Amino acid sequence: MIISKQVEEASFSGQNQTMVESNESDREDKANELPFSFKSLLWHGGSVYDAWFNCASNQVAQVLLSLPYSFSQLGMLSGIIFQVFYGIIGSWTAYLISILYVEYRTRKEKENVSFKNHVIQWFEVLDGLLGPYWKAAGLAFSCTFLLFGAVIQLIACASNIYYINDKLEKRTWTYIFGACCATTVFVPSYHNYRIASFLGLGMTTYTAWYLTIASLLHGQVEGVKHSGPTKMVLYFTGATNILYTFGGHAITVATLYVFTLTIPSAAAVYWAFGDQLLTHSNAFSLLPVSGWRTAAVVFMLIHQFVTFGFACTPLYFVWEKVIGMHDSKSMCLRALARLPVVIPIWFLAIIFPFFGPINSAVGALLVSFTVYIIPSLAHMLTFRSASARQPLMICRILMKRTKKLP
Repeated sequence: MIISKQVEEASFSGQNQTMVESNESDREDKANELPFSFKSLLWHGGSVYDAWFNCASNQVAQVLLSLPYSFSQLGMLSGIIFQVFYGIIGSWTAYLISILYVEYRTRKEKENVSFKNHVIQWFEVLDGLLGPYWKAAGLAFSCTFLLFGAVIQLIACASNIYYINDKLEKRTWTYIFGACCATTVFVPSYHNYRIASFLGLGMTTYTAWYLTIASLLHGQVEGVKHSGPTKMVLYFTGATNILYTFGGHAITVATLYVFTLTIPSAAAVYWAFGDQLLTHSNAFSLLPVSGWRTAAVVFMLIHQFVTFGFACTPLYFVWEKVIGMHDSKSMCLRALARLPVVIPIWFLAIIFPFFGPINSAVGALLVSFTVYIIPSLAHMLTFRSASARQPLMICRILMKRTKKLP
């Protein structure tokens, strides 16, 4: 039962390629609160339902608006196939990561190591199971990926608001949204995004179906062409953007739901506008101005604030551990210590104002290793011997027997 519960906690983690959060302190906090309190409703998450909302609302954000652009590069059939393929493979590597997490935690608990008030991160799992070189590789790839993920959210905020108010330059909007997103330093951990994740799921769902319905009602533009794929470079650029979409979070429990958002919206927009998308990486740019579009833009802006926090939180934890602030109970001190993480992200977003090509570059260079290659190799090396695989087989047998219990 204990092993099964640990597997469940690991499988439903919010960003399982980077970190899996320990829940002991959350249970103690909830025990001291009245049931159904307002604070608990909005702030203290940590349940399976919170994990699902975290996964589903944060697996797709701004990339939802660039998937039609990828379809114009790949073609309709390849676009759908790559989404399904990367979603399935991403789910598999998420499962491998959860197994590695359980193995690491089990070994440490046998050594009487306590994880109270401590967040177990992916690089710590690699260090405990495979040594310092793997820790360095995991830390380098994960932190760089998350850093650019946060940069993309700031760039996307400036790009989206420009479709409502173009009186300010995009870089000026980046200054403004950078200041707004810097307030995420005051959010202690993932479970404190309870209401934000719930609302974020509704916002991405609205935006996805707005893109779908608005494109179908608009109809195909005059002389529409669907030429893709036309060049090998464009084909693989589109594939890496989809790799970023489903590899970026690799969440098992949310992938099927996310398919209902990404496939219809990307297919409908590409059907309506065809090759015009080759020069428009943001789907909002081709849809006519309306109150529905304005609402979708506003929702995406709010959601990107949440996604920025999800991308930065593991970076906050790493930095806190480096400077010895991770165990501090003062959130004000921790928030102050986190500011050096936000400033370089803000600076990079101002320098690079185009999120479409960055999505593809991050997918090709970082996500491929962070989410697919390193977890698969780590799993094979950890369980390469028969003696190492024996506890894993026992774990799986216990899980099957637990499921059969009434």
